[in-house]
Amino acid sequence: MKLLLDTHIFLWLNSEPEKIPPAAYDACCDPHNQLYLSHVSPWEIQIKQQLGKLQLRAALPELIEMQARENGLNMLPIELSHIYDLSQLPCHHNDPFDRLLIAQARIESMVLVTVDRKISLYDVEVLSS
Repeated sequence: MKLLLDTHIFLWLNSEPEKIPPAAYDACCDPHNQLYLSHVSPWEIQIKQQLGKLQLRAALPELIEMQARENGLNMLPIELSHIYDLSQLPCHHNDPFDRLLIAQARIESMVLVTVDRKISLYDVEVLSS
């Protein structure tokens, strides 16, 4: 199964795995599943760091490299098809980063791992518990 990690799930995998619901954590640790991190997540993390809303225990490139080594994390680039799909999404969620993750999960047939309940309002497969 292809799992697209919401930004907070990626951060929690690195620092606070106990915050991840057990079923979602088990799926992330299952070697049969493929983990993906969208390019939108490092962008979101960088912005939050610069605004002083987020502190990381290691530099962002190190966190991504560590997850790539330990869990086979793959990076998912942002494609025009993902951006075009945004026009098909109703406005249940105002967060532009989450909306792009939803579009990517839809286009790439991925399961979005998140605890954000608003995301389940969309036509996208979600793993949250």
